[in-house]
Amino acid sequence: MALTGVRVLELAGLAPGPFCGMILADFGAKVIRVDRATATFSGDGMARGKKSIALNLKSAAGINVLKNLCKQSDVLIEPFRHGVMENLGLGPEVILKENPRLIYARLTGYGQSGKYAQSAGHDINYVSISGLLSRLGKHDENPTFPLNLIADFAGGSYTCALGIVMALFERTRSGQGQVIDSSMVEGASYLGSFVWKTQKSGLWSRPRGENVLDGGAPFYCTYRTADGKYMAVGAIEPQFYKELLKGKLLNPINVICSKFAI
Repeated sequence: MALTGVRVLELAGLAPGPFCGMILADFGAKVIRVDRATATFSGDGMARGKKSIALNLKSAAGINVLKNLCKQSDVLIEPFRHGVMENLGLGPEVILKENPRLIYARLTGYGQSGKYAQSAGHDINYVSISGLLSRLGKHDENPTFPLNLIADFAGGSYTCALGIVMALFERTRSGQGQVIDSSMVEGASYLGSFVWKTQKSGLWSRPRGENVLDGGAPFYCTYRTADGKYMAVGAIEPQFYKELLKGKLLNPINVICSKFAI
């Protein structure tokens, strides 16, 4: 496994942090989730491959234990708003002095700076501020948010995990750890790069819901079937579109294509 031997501390939090930790664990890292000592149960549904420990970080004893764990670790994932770790005496300026090789990953909604850094939020807020939500949904209807997948998991967990892996790679050359500031707003915006950079190509030049890939084209859309279920059609290339019109789908559930040439 690629991350065998890498030791990770994951401070317990909501979905993005646990999923980030699970990604690292799935590739061989030894992940220890640090729960609150007062928690009566863990809501982490992504604990696969992890061990756990309960600490009271409002006590001197709990803080000392975490500091000692950080000295022995390669990665720390913390999901709190800006200032929380500093107020506990566990900010990167303290922890990295004791372990300069540590990758200190900060996974938050709005990042460590700016007017929203102290604000609470959820996936829908982050995707909205990123601008990407404005491109999702049908024409003349409210924008549609795809569960909490874009900001929490793709823009948050995955980009943070990628940042951690890159930092670990950089450490093999410099011998130094670093602080990763993973903002879900910025992560969601980055995921939208294809949308923003192809607006003049004809793919996204029309209003929401009227473009090739957002339901505006009959050959790339979903349809209700006679049995009350749904079918996804993606027949963009002419040869696939002709087969669609004939009713000869290569796959009765999905025809997957990739290039607009109709």
